[in-house]
Amino acid sequence: MQNVGAAWHMATLASSALLVALVQTATNLPVFLLGVPAGAIGDIVDRRKLLLVTQAWMLAAAAALGILTITGATGPWTLLWLTFALGLGATMNGPAWQAIMPELVPKSELPAAIALNSMGFNLARAIGPALGGLVVAAVGAGAAFLLNALSFVGVLIVLHQWKRAPEHASQSTERVMDAIWAGMRYVRFAPTMHAVLLRSGSFVISASALWSILPLVAKVELHRESSGFGLLLGCLGTGSILGALTIGRVRQLFSPEVIVTAATTLFGLVNIALAYLESFTAVAFVLLAGGVAWMAVNANLNTAAQTSLPAWVRARALALYLLVFQGAMAVGSVIWGEVASRFGLRITLLSAGIALCAAAAATARLRLTGSRELDTTPSMHLPEPTLLVERHPDHGPVLVTVEYSIDPKRGAQFAETMEAVRRIRRRDGAIRWGLFEDAANPGRYIETFVVESWAEHLRQHERMTVSDREIETNAWAFHLAGDPPKVTHWIAARE
Repeated sequence: MQNVGAAWHMATLASSALLVALVQTATNLPVFLLGVPAGAIGDIVDRRKLLLVTQAWMLAAAAALGILTITGATGPWTLLWLTFALGLGATMNGPAWQAIMPELVPKSELPAAIALNSMGFNLARAIGPALGGLVVAAVGAGAAFLLNALSFVGVLIVLHQWKRAPEHASQSTERVMDAIWAGMRYVRFAPTMHAVLLRSGSFVISASALWSILPLVAKVELHRESSGFGLLLGCLGTGSILGALTIGRVRQLFSPEVIVTAATTLFGLVNIALAYLESFTAVAFVLLAGGVAWMAVNANLNTAAQTSLPAWVRARALALYLLVFQGAMAVGSVIWGEVASRFGLRITLLSAGIALCAAAAATARLRLTGSRELDTTPSMHLPEPTLLVERHPDHGPVLVTVEYSIDPKRGAQFAETMEAVRRIRRRDGAIRWGLFEDAANPGRYIETFVVESWAEHLRQHERMTVSDREIETNAWAFHLAGDPPKVTHWIAARE
């Protein structure tokens, strides 16, 4: 409703097509400017408090816009700046909002909760513009802005009443830039997130064609007015609801990889069908299937991301996921809009459908299943290392060595097992890692990794999960001596 009101109000304030287009820019630009920092902040501060601040910020911006509009004091640039302020609030709110979901429901119910959340979003996406148009037509854009402001009051009440479980307090405070780089590093060495980002990006960049040119399909190809376009959006929303209601049963029968690949293919076939169908009724039924496919892809990818991420990095990794999603949608819309202007709507839909089927085949082997078995609970099994030499917590770098005595006949198997340990060390904070064998003593191995500072190494201890501990235990099982492998910490000698 807010978006419809802002776009329509700008059209009444200025005849410039550029200013009207800048409304969407003001809404989406904050995602690209602050999306990743928002995720880092969502991980290093209390998420409940952050959400209270962001919701209050958006309440203030929407209320100011509503009051100024009703009093006739809103000009084009005031509208753009307050729309940008709302976008800033939404951007800072998004990663933390996504990250709290595992705190609200048990892990077994998380897929259903994500599907329900997606269903609400798609329902609002289908119904909101129609309601917004009615409100703007009946009582003006200012009323739509004030209704938006009122919605934040309800959310603030719920957040205020939420009794969040206390978190384990880190021994050192992470700075925002350090948190950003830690999040990037984690995603770089997290195979499940690779699969999520690649599948999401390849799907959305082609799926955006349908969302971007559907208004033209309704108007030009089906000869319908805005009400017809609203019905088509309603079919996509209804399909999403059907998908959310059936996704639990489908998950019991098929793996996430199979569901996402099949749903991506189905969305491609929907695009191909729309390139040939001329009946409004047939298009509406096909879009029901498109809504189901859209829900199935996004709910499963979101679930895979949520269940594979430990709490310490969840918001910043989800921020990258949201950035890829939004970026692919924006870039895809431009690409398919240009294709449509040059080659027509039907060629565009056919090309997008073929691209979606190709993306499904290309990403079919990317695994999402492993996230189901991951236990991302902090293990807290590593003792705090002794530091007798006085150093500032930010002093570094720190070199950690772990010495192993291995049966030389099992050396190759040990080195292969240590690859999983390498990913854990690099993901949780190491900037370098290596595994070496003593040239004069076969079977004597030393693992080395370097961390930027002593404080970061302490955080590395806190980041180890139960699943990480199992992987490390499997590697340490190769050690032959009675005592555990010898761990030594070396800290930079000069300040």
